[in-house]
Amino acid sequence: MKNKEVFESWSIDQASELYHISRWGAGYFGINPDGHAVAHPLQEAGASVDVMDIVEEAKSRGLKFPILIRFQDILRHRVESINHAFQKAIKECDYKNAYRGVFPIKVNQLREVVEEILDAGKKFRMGLEVGSKPELFAAMSLQDSSDSLMICNGYKDSSFIHMALMGIKLNRRVILVVEKMEELHHIITISKKVGVEPMIGIRARLLSKGAGKWAQSAGENAKFGLSTAELIAATDLLKKEKLEHCFKLLHFHIGSQVPDILTFKKATQEAGRLYAKLYKMGFHIETVDVGGGLGVDYDGSRTVFESSTNYTLQEYANDIVYYLGNVCDAEEVPHPEITSESGRAIVAHHSVLIVEVMGTIRKGTPADHLSYGKAEHPLVKELLDIRANLDQLNKLEAYHDAVERKDDAHNMFSLGLLELEDKAKIETLFWEIGRGVLESYRGKAHIPEEIRNLKDHLADQYLCNFSVFQSLLDHWALDQLFPIMPINRLTEAPSREGTLVDITCDSDGKIDRFIDFEDTSNTLPLHNIKTGPDGQTTKDYYLGFFLMGAYQDIMGDLHNLFGRVNEVHVFLDPDEPCGYYVEEVIEGSTVGMALASVQYDQHEMKRRMKKQVDKAIKADQMKPSEGMRLLRDFDRGLSDYTYLSA
Repeated sequence: MKNKEVFESWSIDQASELYHISRWGAGYFGINPDGHAVAHPLQEAGASVDVMDIVEEAKSRGLKFPILIRFQDILRHRVESINHAFQKAIKECDYKNAYRGVFPIKVNQLREVVEEILDAGKKFRMGLEVGSKPELFAAMSLQDSSDSLMICNGYKDSSFIHMALMGIKLNRRVILVVEKMEELHHIITISKKVGVEPMIGIRARLLSKGAGKWAQSAGENAKFGLSTAELIAATDLLKKEKLEHCFKLLHFHIGSQVPDILTFKKATQEAGRLYAKLYKMGFHIETVDVGGGLGVDYDGSRTVFESSTNYTLQEYANDIVYYLGNVCDAEEVPHPEITSESGRAIVAHHSVLIVEVMGTIRKGTPADHLSYGKAEHPLVKELLDIRANLDQLNKLEAYHDAVERKDDAHNMFSLGLLELEDKAKIETLFWEIGRGVLESYRGKAHIPEEIRNLKDHLADQYLCNFSVFQSLLDHWALDQLFPIMPINRLTEAPSREGTLVDITCDSDGKIDRFIDFEDTSNTLPLHNIKTGPDGQTTKDYYLGFFLMGAYQDIMGDLHNLFGRVNEVHVFLDPDEPCGYYVEEVIEGSTVGMALASVQYDQHEMKRRMKKQVDKAIKADQMKPSEGMRLLRDFDRGLSDYTYLSA
């Protein structure tokens, strides 16, 4: 890629193809003629937003990196897209009931996100799903309509059940989903005490289960749900208590990020049969909740790979509606209302994390401080000869010879037979030869495996100002792939291959798996970074981590006490000159806030520091002016952003 011809012919279309943006972007992201990443929050129906413009505005407001950009209009568009897909499927399949979705708060609990989803879903009567007491309290405060729908999943104690029943007294449709038989007894007992008839849902533990990372969350060994025998026991108890009419909803869940559409088809048919049989037993269930699992095509491969999906949103809706309606028609029972708990598919696309590249760590770059003379060690001489004649040599053979010399040098150094400077020269020459060999294979149809591995070994490390553990926890914990690409300089051909390392002190704070067309890649094509004598970059270079809206916001870990990142919220507005505006800025965690989260009191810390400074001044170890400056810096530092300043 380094030759002049490639640079002159490079285009943004090639950049788009290289980073697969047209495949994973779902119409929400692209590249403009300036070589900047752009967002299309309403796809082709609205204005585009230059991500670099948002970066520059954030910088003008004094915000430091990393920065999370939320495109609130994407949230609204995703809500509308899911509802319209089901409406279309219902019409085409002549389904005799409606669709009503709920958003599972656990996927992104940020109030601004939940409020935006509820506002966009108001015309679709969209509700919320909760799985804990804090989520229940949040949902009850946000939903004030008499037609509000709230589905309560997860294990429940007495106070959880009592508060949900109070929601029913407020004329809300609050459905308590039974996860185990003991809960049903508990719900009935408490409902009698407070004088409220419960709205009961039952989660069925289907034999059908998903695929991918979360496959084990469903099936007969699932954590939640009632087996067929337990389901019969539950219906017997409801009959005994004369509460058959309180059984409002049948629930099932086959896992998160389901990659294969066949999974949904099988599970929907199985659940449809359960619904039909229960209806015929006298339980006139109103709703079938198909749970979550609607996936996001993170890698753009459109396959059953765990970071992808082999179906579209419309195909998903079509199959749910068709198979449920088909079973009901065969069993001659009414079509139930359909509910789904699609969280990831609603929020994933709406947020982009922007990180700043602080510098690079490279292998194989010439070491200017090393000079070569006539009286070199024999191993150094041999490698110098290979480097000088590489163009005429068989490249693979030359590489093998270089590997042998490097191994010999390692063994000799371990035995005390090689000086440190000679070892440095040998390693430097080896990587220079390796880079030359790798360059000779560029563009060839067949590349030996050891040369492909050499590419990974020679990859630069790009030091990025962020924490994997705070902002990309699923990558570290689950090997989840996220689309990553530069957001500027995309009119230039990338000339390097790199991995990404964060600023934590943990060796796991890195990203070395990236999406690729056929499989995954251990490196990412990136641009050359120029640095000054101090090692700092001389030209701004930013990377975007896309499809970050699901789970990453809430699951971040305070490793090294790097806290929440700065956020900017972007809204489209045709009255604005550029078609959009930054509606809100939410500043990230300060040093003091991060410390307070682990029980450090700022006032006590300042008192202790002053005591140490006073002691140092009295001992004549520090001048009073130095002590006062230190205390001011300490005080000011507690209000600083936890991440690095450029």
